[in-house]
Amino acid sequence: MTMTESAPETTPVAGQTHLPTYDATAAPAVPRTSLGRLSPDEKFTLFGSWAAGLGLAWLITQRLVPMPGPPWFLVTWFVMGLLVTAVTAAMTGGMTEVRDRVAGAVVTAGAAIVGAVLVSVVAFVVLRGWRPLVHPNFFTHDMSGVGPKDPFDRGGVAHAILGSGIELGIGLLITLPLGIGTAVFMTEVGGRFARVVRTIVEAMTALPSIVAGLFVYTVFIVALGYPRSGLAASLAIAVMMLPIIARAADVVLRVVPGGLREASLALGASRWRTVWHVVLPTARPGLATAVILGVARGVGETSPVLLTSGAAAFMVQNPTGGVMNSLPLFIYSTVRSGEPVAITRAFAAATVLLGLVLLLFVTARLLARPRSAKPSVVRRLLRRPTPKRAS
Repeated sequence: MTMTESAPETTPVAGQTHLPTYDATAAPAVPRTSLGRLSPDEKFTLFGSWAAGLGLAWLITQRLVPMPGPPWFLVTWFVMGLLVTAVTAAMTGGMTEVRDRVAGAVVTAGAAIVGAVLVSVVAFVVLRGWRPLVHPNFFTHDMSGVGPKDPFDRGGVAHAILGSGIELGIGLLITLPLGIGTAVFMTEVGGRFARVVRTIVEAMTALPSIVAGLFVYTVFIVALGYPRSGLAASLAIAVMMLPIIARAADVVLRVVPGGLREASLALGASRWRTVWHVVLPTARPGLATAVILGVARGVGETSPVLLTSGAAAFMVQNPTGGVMNSLPLFIYSTVRSGEPVAITRAFAAATVLLGLVLLLFVTARLLARPRSAKPSVVRRLLRRPTPKRAS
């Protein structure tokens, strides 16, 4: 077997093209599965750093420093994990690698904390209020003639669910066109008055709910002479939802690329048709998120509803027919009784409120989902096969 000597490397000359040579004796490159996945070495470094941080946290909190309790242990584990991660990143790379690893760990820990808080809140509410939920009368009956010490097979929250639905529906009918219309005016029309409107909307975003309730109570009930009713509560909820929807929709519409507007106007469309057929369909998922944020703000309001509507223990279907109850107000008035049975009913009503918000969120996301050219599964199943023609 003969060995061939490789040609000596020459120093490249300015103005001369240099072609790299292929080394046939070099080891083959290790293929990477994906840019988004970690290699085995990176996984070992990542999990090993946090395992070492766990051991150091146990050593510090249990042996060196008297810091008993899970909170101190978790905080020490997080700090030690960041420290070990920074050290291992500095061993394999420079400061850029250290900053990237530490920032990724901090962001991941923040997301984990938020998820843990959300799961713990939902689990705590469900575990405290699951017993009334197993009784069907809890969803079909009201609290007429039911006391705070009566068992769970009597009474329910049907009147509060209906009241929340009516008040929230009327509030959405008012705020949806006004909020999105205000956002379109601020984004597409502009001008000095648009800047004034944007300032007012941003200021109203932090408006206390009790102030909105007092405003509707003073204007609608005291000045105009209308009775306390579900309609007045809907107006108070609309006042709270309007700045949230307008501000979020304004941010979404400003993200729409300007090239789409320019292309529509260049084809001869008016500004109104451009907004209606180009801007709003493009921003539809973001507008749905804005509506969800407004609904989440309005569905849990208690103080404005208490001032403008009041609590009722019976079923009320007419929003202008007098006092109307809602789920947040039912939870507030039931917890105030202090009885363990009533408090458990309040937790069950809070579970129903969480389910109602989840249902509204899923419905809004499904309605705002962009249309796909591919037919749905139901349409494909219902489509009848066309008979073949005889040749």
